[in-house]
Amino acid sequence: MNRAQGTATTVSFEGQSAEAAAPRALLEAQRAAFLDDMTPAAGVRDDRLRRLLGMMRANEEKIITAIDADFGGRSAQQTLLAEVMMVAGAIRHARRNLARWMRPITLPTALRYRFGSNTLFRQPLGVVGIVSPWNYPCNLSLVPAIGAIAAGNRVMLKPSELTPRFSELLAQMIAEAFKVDELSVVLGGADVGRAFVELPFDHLVFTGSTEVGRKVAEAAARNLVPVTLELGGKSPVIVDGSADIGVVAAKVMNAKLFNAGQTCIAPDYVVLPRGEEDAFVAASRRAVARFYPKGIDSPDYTSIINERHYQRLQALLDDARAKGATIVDLVGGERGSDPGRKRMAPAIVLGTTAAMRIMQEEVFGPVLPVVSCATRAEAIQYVNARPRPLALYWFGSDGKARDDVLRNTISGGVTINDCIWHFAQEDAPFGGVGASGTGAYHGEYGFRTFSKEKPVFYQSRVSGVGLFNPPYGARFDWLMRLTKRF
Repeated sequence: MNRAQGTATTVSFEGQSAEAAAPRALLEAQRAAFLDDMTPAAGVRDDRLRRLLGMMRANEEKIITAIDADFGGRSAQQTLLAEVMMVAGAIRHARRNLARWMRPITLPTALRYRFGSNTLFRQPLGVVGIVSPWNYPCNLSLVPAIGAIAAGNRVMLKPSELTPRFSELLAQMIAEAFKVDELSVVLGGADVGRAFVELPFDHLVFTGSTEVGRKVAEAAARNLVPVTLELGGKSPVIVDGSADIGVVAAKVMNAKLFNAGQTCIAPDYVVLPRGEEDAFVAASRRAVARFYPKGIDSPDYTSIINERHYQRLQALLDDARAKGATIVDLVGGERGSDPGRKRMAPAIVLGTTAAMRIMQEEVFGPVLPVVSCATRAEAIQYVNARPRPLALYWFGSDGKARDDVLRNTISGGVTINDCIWHFAQEDAPFGGVGASGTGAYHGEYGFRTFSKEKPVFYQSRVSGVGLFNPPYGARFDWLMRLTKRF
């Protein structure tokens, strides 16, 4: 079913390139459509979600093929798991719960204001802009869009230019399933991206680096646009002395090497009990050999997205080596890194120090630094001395130690005795804190993020508040004394 009424990139704007002007013209069209139907009925919202789900089902193979081509090698199974399955699951979850989320919420009313009553009315904001990254181009475009659509908004997507095949496919799929004033895609490079984030949206979502996130927040602030920023950072793994190192290594390596570490909540570094380094390296080798028996030639291993990012990762390793670190190649030999295919061998970095770039920057690749600490308190202190991460992982069987870490660290989210899986929970919020982001979405939390929760007070025909009207006197004083009791 073709619901398209044209494409955003055909719109021109005097004084700008057609590409850079298109977002503003499209925003005006979407806002006009929103003003014609400011609170879409549940059936309208469900129809949009249904079309989105149908779009995903009809184009599953094309999505897999496009993302594989953009990366120069990513397995169909990883795309199915991290992109297709999660987007479809989020749509089904929203459709199941939509009626409940939309229902006005009755709030308590203080005795002195009765027989009036309070209600919280959830209303769409208007037009939501979403800037998505390249590492999970389908998931991180559409999952926030699901919350925005469920909340009744119009949505404009700006996908990454680093995944051009998928971005083109996304634009095509959405143009076939939606009117441009419902859900649209804006294509283009940095010039278009800058124009996009400078628009006066009713809400803006950005997923990407902390450095770029600051610039996005500054641009949005000029229009007082509220933002949800998902920015990543250095997500630590704290290993307790009660943990089984073999189990830890397998789960950490599985999460770290998924998408070759190009995941915002990938384990960025591991904090080990001092003396466990050799055991962790040995267990990690065994895990990598089991997961990727042909090393970087394994069909399930992912390439680095482009040459620039490959060279950035290599520079991190070179800097660490020059400053005294030991680089442990977990596959080695003939199955080591292959720059021509942008395939980087998984590696552990031992003997890290704060002076190394690898301990200052988010790694975002298949390289895992290790920090050794003598005590749990030292591990907590190490994590807390750094910017607050998007995710934190803890491994162990000591409940007291676990709770100590939960109480005394701050992060966007936590998975206990595994990694990454808190992201997949539709009934829990996903978001950062401090340098790792602001705001949250997923499930009802996304619905609320993209809604104005408007308090409404209904005054009763029978009300005592008129007793507070002037002229003031003895009656007013008596009432004030009385209200102090309630």
